[in-house]
Amino acid sequence: MWFKFFVIFCFAISLQIVKSDNANSKVICYYDGSSFLKEGLGKVTVEDIEPALSFCTHLVYGYAGLKAENNKLVSLNEQLDLDTGKGYFRAVNTLKRKFPNLKVILSVGGDHDNENREKYLTILESSVGRTSFINSAYTILKSYTFDGLNLAWEFPKAKPKKIRSSIGSFFHKIKKTFTGDSVMDDKAEEHREEFTAFVREIKNALRHDGFELSLTVLPHTNASVYYDVPAIINNLDYVIVGEWDIQTPDRNPKEADLSAPIYQLSERQEGANVQTEVSYWLSQKAPASKLVIGIPAYGRAWKLTSDSGITGVPPLPADGPAPEGPQTKIAGLLSWPEICAKLPNPGNTNLKGEDAPLRKVNDPTKRFGPYAFRIPDDNGEHGIWVSYDDPDSAGNKGAYVKSKNLGGIAILDLSMDDFRGTCSGDKFPILRAAKYQL
Repeated sequence: MWFKFFVIFCFAISLQIVKSDNANSKVICYYDGSSFLKEGLGKVTVEDIEPALSFCTHLVYGYAGLKAENNKLVSLNEQLDLDTGKGYFRAVNTLKRKFPNLKVILSVGGDHDNENREKYLTILESSVGRTSFINSAYTILKSYTFDGLNLAWEFPKAKPKKIRSSIGSFFHKIKKTFTGDSVMDDKAEEHREEFTAFVREIKNALRHDGFELSLTVLPHTNASVYYDVPAIINNLDYVIVGEWDIQTPDRNPKEADLSAPIYQLSERQEGANVQTEVSYWLSQKAPASKLVIGIPAYGRAWKLTSDSGITGVPPLPADGPAPEGPQTKIAGLLSWPEICAKLPNPGNTNLKGEDAPLRKVNDPTKRFGPYAFRIPDDNGEHGIWVSYDDPDSAGNKGAYVKSKNLGGIAILDLSMDDFRGTCSGDKFPILRAAKYQL
C-alpha cells in the first residue's frame, strides 16, 4: 500500500514539474511597426495583432536604431513611434492593460538600420559612446513604459557560401588550410571584448528598474567571433537564436535551398541550422532555459528557369528572387498567407501561368521543413521555388524546443503570420501551432 502511494506521489510530482517547465516557456512575438505604414494587404495595425497576444509572453517591437552623430538610441521612424506622430511606442505598451502578463520589449538594429552600419562597431570602441547609448535607451524605456531592451546588434555578416557537395566541401577545407576564412572585421577580437563590456554596462543600468535585456543573434552573424558566451550569458535574460534566412535569394541568387532547417542537411557544408547553433551555445555554458528558437512566419522564394530541372529537389539552380507578393511587396519574400494562397486549393486548381498552384513537398522527417515549387512553362516563365515554415513545421520546431528543454520560441513576425485568418479560418496559425507544442 505504501509503495503504491509512493509511486502515485512521485508520478504526480513529475507531472507538476513538467507542467511548471512548460508554463515557463517563453512565446516571444515580434511586431515590425513599419508594417503599419504599408498600403493595402500589408498594413498591420496594433488592433490587428491583439488576437495573438493571449498566446504571447513577450511582444518585441521593432525597430529602433543607432544615431551615429551622438551614439543615441533613436526611433527609425519618429512619425510612427513618437508621441508627436502616431505614438506607436506608447500604443504597444497600452496593450498591457488588456494583457497584464505581457512584457513589451524594444528591439534595436535587427538588420533594419541600414544607414552606415559601421556605427554598430564604432560605438563599441568608445566608453563615452556606449554610455550615451545606454542613457538614451534607459530614457526611452522609462518614458514609454517598455519592459526591456533587445539587442539585435548589426555585426558584419559572414560572406555567402556556395552550396557544395561532400566532395566539394572536402577540397574547400583543404583550401582553407592555406587561405583561412575571409576576414570581415579586422578588429573582431577587440569588438568581441568591447561588446562583452557593453552588455555588462547595459545590464547594470537596467537592473535597478527590473528591465529585461536580451540578445537576438541575427542570421549570418558568427557567434563564435563576436560573442564571448560565458562572459555575457549571465547578463542576458534570454538569447534568440536566429537560424532563419540561412539561404535567401538576395544572398544566394543562383542556388535555391531550404532557408530554416532544424537539422544539418545532407550534402551541404556543416552548420547553418538550428541544431548546430543550439549545440554551440550549450557548449559555451549557456543554460538551455535561456535559448529561444526563432520561427519565421514567411518564406523565401526564388525564380526558376529551364536550367532548374523538373524535380524541385533542393539545392537547385535559380535566377534570383521570385516576383513580389501582394502583401509583402518585396521580391523573394512571401508571408505565410501569400504562400498558402499559392498552394493547391479549390480556387486555383484550373488556373494557369503565374496563377497556377504550386506543388507542395512535405517533410515527413520533421527535420528540414517543407517547400513548394512550380516549374517554368514552355516559354521558361512563371517558375518559382519557395522554402517556408507552415503550421506543421512551426509545430515541429515547438516540439524540438520542448524536447531539448529550451527556453521557448520567437515568431517573426506577427505581421507575416495569417493575422486575417484567410487561409484556414484561424488567425495566427503559425503562432498557435508552435505554442501548442509547448
